This record gives sequence, structure tokens and C-alpha cells, in this order.
Amino acid sequence: MSISHAQRRGLPQARFVANVPHGIFGAKPGTLAPATGDYLAFLGRDAREKGPDRAIRIARACGLPLRIAAKVDRADRHYFDAVIRPMLGSPGVQMIGESSERDKPAFLCGARALLMPIEWPEPFGLVMIEALSCGTPVIAFNRGAVPEVIEHGLTGCIVEDEAGAIEAVRRIDHLDRGAVSARFEQRFTSQRMAQDYLRTYRSLAQDGPAATRQPLRALRSAAGGAG
Repeated sequence: MSISHAQRRGLPQARFVANVPHGIFGAKPGTLAPATGDYLAFLGRDAREKGPDRAIRIARACGLPLRIAAKVDRADRHYFDAVIRPMLGSPGVQMIGESSERDKPAFLCGARALLMPIEWPEPFGLVMIEALSCGTPVIAFNRGAVPEVIEHGLTGCIVEDEAGAIEAVRRIDHLDRGAVSARFEQRFTSQRMAQDYLRTYRSLAQDGPAATRQPLRALRSAAGGAG
């Protein structure tokens, strides 16, 4: 099973039986604050491949505040101290730390857009659908599974670099936040994910044991184990 077609590129020898994108419960309507759109948001690990330094430069170029809800893992401490900490003195840049599940909906709902300037082949990116569940559009670099999650011009903008992200911020208000949340409900709920898994399991059960043996052998071979 894969969570995106992009994820499969790292394991071409595996015989995948289905692709099931992640799903989440999403924010309860009563917990959502009115959308204000007066800042840009960054959510995730404070790691080089996630691009918080690029998010800061994008926000500064647009003249908008940036709120960073991120954790700093031990492995990323040097990057944070050397690159991010000196940038936190910039006007409008606020590091609020790791966001709890309770606080996350209000944080995302109040943002004009979620910035995801990644520089690695993201296999999915849960933060994107967390934003969509709040009606918040996503501006993301065209890496990994981003084109499978974001619908360009509908739920956000897919860009190639910082210049593209800056231009996208300037036109992001044209997107309908109601349509963004509606697409989340259609594509990325936990109920849809569960139904997809059950559909796959039923199909395999109907096809018999032979349908599962070959994919398992391929996975074991790729991991260096016995067939």
C-alpha cells in the first residue's frame, strides 16, 4: 500500500496493490475561529528540508507577518541555531513553538495561507490537509506528493521556487476558502481513507491468498529479507 504515487518512486521493485492517501478527522466546525487572513503560517519540523528559512524570506518579501508553529528536533538544532535563530529578529516573524491538536485549527484558520516551501520528495504532507480542513489554502513547492494533494488554483498554489511563492501569496485571496474546505471533505477525510482500505482488503480477500503473496515477497526482497 502507498500513501501517494510519489512515495512509490523510492521502491520501484515493490508490487503495490493500492494507493490510499491519508485522511484525518479534520477540525470540528464549532472549533474554527473566523478566518482573518492577516498572517502567513508555517507548520511542521524546523528542519532544512522543510524550508522555514524560505518561508521567512517569502513572508518578508510580501510584507506579511509569519507565525512559525514548529518543533526543533535534536538533529535539526544546528540548523536552527545557525540559520533560523538569527532570522527571528525580523519584523513580523513569530516563533510560537509546537502547536497542540487543540490549538492547531485556530492557528491554521487565521492564516492567509500555509507556506510549505519544501526541498525534499515529501511522501505526503499531513500539514497540507490539516490546513485544507480549515479552509486555508496552501502554497507549496512542487516536490514529492504536493501535486497529488494540492489542486492548483482551487485549494492552493503549486510553485517552483521562492519567487513563485511570493507571486502566489499576492493572489491567494482570490481562492474560495469554502471551496477549499469542501474539497477536503471530498478527498481527505478519515472516513474516506478507511473505506479505501476496506475496499482494498475485500478485493484481496476475494482474489485469494495468491494475490497477497507476490507483493509481500517483493517488499521482503526490497528490505533484504527472505522471500
